Amino acid sequence: MLLEVKNLRTEFKLKRGIVKAVDDISFTIDKGEILAIVGESGSGKSVTSLSIMGLLQKPGRIADGEILFKSQDLNKLNKNELKKIRGNNISMIFQEPMTSLNPVWRIKDQIMESIMTHMQISKKEALARTIEMLDTVGIPSAAQRANDFPHQMSGGMRQRVMTAMALACEPELLIADEPTTALDVTIQAQILELLYKMREKFNMAVMLITHDLGVVSEAADRVIVMYCGKIVEEADVRSLFEKPLHPYTVGLMQSIPQIDDESEERLYMIKGMVPNPLNMPQGCAFSDRCDHSMERCTKEIPELKEVSGRKVRCFLYEEGGTAGK
Repeated sequence: MLLEVKNLRTEFKLKRGIVKAVDDISFTIDKGEILAIVGESGSGKSVTSLSIMGLLQKPGRIADGEILFKSQDLNKLNKNELKKIRGNNISMIFQEPMTSLNPVWRIKDQIMESIMTHMQISKKEALARTIEMLDTVGIPSAAQRANDFPHQMSGGMRQRVMTAMALACEPELLIADEPTTALDVTIQAQILELLYKMREKFNMAVMLITHDLGVVSEAADRVIVMYCGKIVEEADVRSLFEKPLHPYTVGLMQSIPQIDDESEERLYMIKGMVPNPLNMPQGCAFSDRCDHSMERCTKEIPELKEVSGRKVRCFLYEEGGTAGK
């Protein structure tokens, strides 16, 4: 086991109250595995990744839980100890490469800085490594493009630069936060293929954060579905797509456009809105939007329980629930 997150709680203390952005989640990632975390905006996906990386900004804080990387609790490390791991053993591709790259530094300087921070090599060797990585991620004329500034590259090329930077020190775990957002479908496919190849080449694990189920179906081995800071379902990717269990997951699946659907019916949409994080309902956070909601759902929060080799947080699958019959 490479990474184990235990009962993680991440909060944002605001003037109007406390937002539980990540509310008691637990999961593991094995070496060489691609784990996808999916959910709507505000579900806690990105906050989970920032918690792991130790990059939370105030007023955010980890209120409870453990983040064990190779049995070492990252939450107990000081800044210098964490800095040695971040970018070296664990790397991250951020959501928007244009804002993640320094606009006044050349591409080569940004990647070289990352390499020389973690690897004891000369500037000449770091430059050679930079060009090698740019070539590895599919940037043509890598030696020349290394001299470019970020604004001289397309969105897809900037994403490749971010990927090259993240992979330069051959991390054991790569966290990719929405790596295909705002890219056209051709570039999306290329980025996903690149991540898959890098996984095979470096035997690294990938935590893929996305709201795009199409991306999940192509790339992931296992999937975690989050809603309002909690895990509502966890399964291997094939099981999830063949038979989603949680009503929220079912709704997400039904919202995917089907090419062979010749009906003129409007695309399915989950009713209602995500609840205000400062005013969460007493029971299940999805109860107001769920077609199967029972009185119990509005008063109690279901536990995440194992059902047929997977996990689901729903009273329908507890003993006596209608879905279990």
